[in-house]
Order: sequence, then structure tokens, then C-alpha cells
Amino acid sequence: MKSPRPSLLETDLYLPVKAHFEGLGYDVKAEVKDADVMAVKPGEAPVIIELKTGFSLILLQQGIARQALTDQVYLAVPRWKGKAGWRMFKGNIALCKRLGLGVISVNVAEGPEKGTVQVHHDPRPFVPRKNKIKSAKLLKEFETREGDPNLGGSKAGGRVTTYRQNAVRCRAYLLEHGPSKGHMVAKATGVGQATRILADNHYGWFMRVSLGVYALTDAGLNAETPLKS
Repeated sequence: MKSPRPSLLETDLYLPVKAHFEGLGYDVKAEVKDADVMAVKPGEAPVIIELKTGFSLILLQQGIARQALTDQVYLAVPRWKGKAGWRMFKGNIALCKRLGLGVISVNVAEGPEKGTVQVHHDPRPFVPRKNKIKSAKLLKEFETREGDPNLGGSKAGGRVTTYRQNAVRCRAYLLEHGPSKGHMVAKATGVGQATRILADNHYGWFMRVSLGVYALTDAGLNAETPLKS
């Protein structure tokens, strides 16, 4: 991710950030021990702002280190432009939210808005919201999958899922018994969704030959379909 101006320095961000916090009633000073910028207002926790010309692991590490001094820690970077830049910037904001860090962008582009500051997120503890539906589906996939047929880190397209294992069972039944009704396949294989799997024909193995009756296609007859490792 390239900076909008190659010659940009961290010091170019200081005056806009200083003006922003002074406008909020803070007394602001630069390079106070380990802090790039420190803003203090009587009766409130001190604010620390770390300046960088772009997001990096070092910036995140610095922000986390400053949280040992105060909960009010911001990361200030130049404002990015372009769809790709904003997409990456938003991803960094999401990461900072999880870390409890605030995010500030400074407009460094020439024009009437140069030097303006935008606060994208204020520092506060992050409480992740669990997706109960997705969590239940994840657990169900784990519990219903037979064996451990995949190698961790493999690409999604080649993974063996519970759905594929059930489709393999349906195929094996048709391979042995020939065209059959979906409910017969379900009863014999224990695959409750057999009729749906046969009708969906996700792998191109099945075809309907009459009402409720399914058979194997040429692809189904010739498929190599191990259930598990």
C-alpha cells in the first residue's frame, strides 16, 4: 500500500493532529518520552497519538504498547484515496477496533481540505458479537463429517465436506442398486437430505429419470469419491 505522497513525513501529520485536539480543548505536546503526540485535558485520561505515513505492523505494535500508559490511544495516518486504498484502510480500521485503538486520518493532498483531520474510530474496549447461526453450522459440520479427510491449509475447492460425503453415500447406493427413489436412498444410507442432494446435483453425478426417481450420470459412474482419509 503506497503513500499518497512518497516524500511525506510523519512530521507533516503533526500540526493537523495538534490543531484537532487543541480544538477539543486539549493541551498538546510532541515527543513526550515514547509518545509521538500527547494531549491532556484536566479531569480526563491523557491521549496518545502515534504518527505514521502508513499502516504497518510496527504502528499496531506501538499502539498496543502505548495502551500500557492510557486507554486513549490513536493511530494517525494519511488519508488514502481510491477504492483499493479505502478498502484496505477500512480493513485496518476493523483491526484497530478489535485492538481497542482509535484511528485518525489526515488529508495531505493539495487543495482546500489539506490538513483536515477525520476521526474514524475512538478507542474503546472491543466486545466481539458472536454469530450464533454460523457458529452452530460450524459445529454441525465438524460433528457430522466422517473422519479427517482434508489437509489443513488446502484450497476450498478440493476440500471434502459433510455434504460431499453424503453425496458419495447416495452415489454408492445408486451404483449398487440402480435408479431409486430419493426416500429409499435416504432410508438406506441414513442421509436425511438425500432427495435434496440428488435433485441439486451439485457434482454432476445424478439425474432424475422419472418422478422422484434418480440415477447416475456418466460423471457419477466414473467419479472417484473417497469418503475419508
